Amino acid sequence: MGCDSHGNLSDTEFSKPLPSIGVYVAAASVICGVAMFSDLLHGLRHRKFWFPCKFFSLNATTLTFISVCVKLSLDLNTPMPSRQDQLAKLSSSVFVCTVMANSMPSLGFMVTQDLLMNLVALGILVITDVVNICIQLGTGAIYVFTQEHALVIVLMLLMFMILSFSAITVPATKRFLELKYKKRYEFALKQCPSYTERRRGVPKLKEDLMKFWMMAHTSSPQFVMARSVTCTTSGFLCFLSAITLAEAMVRSYFLQTRSLGFCNGDSDYKWSTALVLVSQTAAVAIGTVAPASRWLKAVNLRCPFRTKKSLKDELRVESYWVECLAEKKERPLNFWMLHGRRSRKLAHDLNRLMLDICIATQYGIVLSSKFLRFITVYCLSRILLCCFYFTYKSDSVANAESSGSNPSTRQFVL
Repeated sequence: MGCDSHGNLSDTEFSKPLPSIGVYVAAASVICGVAMFSDLLHGLRHRKFWFPCKFFSLNATTLTFISVCVKLSLDLNTPMPSRQDQLAKLSSSVFVCTVMANSMPSLGFMVTQDLLMNLVALGILVITDVVNICIQLGTGAIYVFTQEHALVIVLMLLMFMILSFSAITVPATKRFLELKYKKRYEFALKQCPSYTERRRGVPKLKEDLMKFWMMAHTSSPQFVMARSVTCTTSGFLCFLSAITLAEAMVRSYFLQTRSLGFCNGDSDYKWSTALVLVSQTAAVAIGTVAPASRWLKAVNLRCPFRTKKSLKDELRVESYWVECLAEKKERPLNFWMLHGRRSRKLAHDLNRLMLDICIATQYGIVLSSKFLRFITVYCLSRILLCCFYFTYKSDSVANAESSGSNPSTRQFVL
């Protein structure tokens, strides 16, 4: 410890704790994976196939765990020559995409202040991860899977943009749902039978209870966020990032092990990188199920009705997507720190310009998400018609019969 015999700092002991740090990273990854698996089981058990965020949501605790999990991808100067070392760096980046897609429905039950704080913290983490990966690609610390890393960086930034701009719609969505719920609630009360009519039979009472349950279920902000087009697009991007990691692992272990040119030796993390790779790969595999299921469920629900809507109708952007930004644009700024007329005008113009850019970006994100959904619906509907014609036909008839059997309940879907 301290200086050696020549007066130089002795650094031989500096790397000894790194395997323990790798175990710490693997343990944090396992905890996140267990939380995502618990949400998956909760959704399957209660038949909530939009998979609400009960155990794994965007908060200070999960952000702390995520910051621990990305330790290997943030490490700039530790040599990581072997195959599992390079794959562990890629799995850390894919893990960030997975947790963002899983936690997106949790935006629905957050207040505005919590939304802002959590998104700022997540943004700092994502930008730091992206910058460090780019530095490692430039210095050669990441010398294989460069295309995979570049794709994951793009997916990570896209998912963070989708997450951030989806959070902007939460206040307007909550106001819209509350207003619509009050109207439907008053309408449902008028249709409720009197006390003497209730005693005539249980089926009528069951139907009335189903109306109120339908309103309460479909007015949940978390349910609406999970069923939104941006959330389903996030699920598709999460699935794409998981496929990228799977492709890199298959290529490195089975197909092109020699041509990739892995270096000899082990990193200072030693055996713990394999533990990190296994734990994060398992967490990515488990965490991809819920976002991908939301995407496939949305596509499946649209398949029977795809031919009834034109592309123009599918690409229509609803007003609530930009309502909050439009309100901020029309709202006057507080110029208590600016005294000159020209400086106030400049600040007002800059504010309007920034909000115009945000509104245009929001339109672009929603339109791209809707177009992606339209394309996937079109392709999957053709595949279903070609491969599973009889099954698809019988399911469509059954769905049509079930949807038409109780139209009085369907009108209470918010």
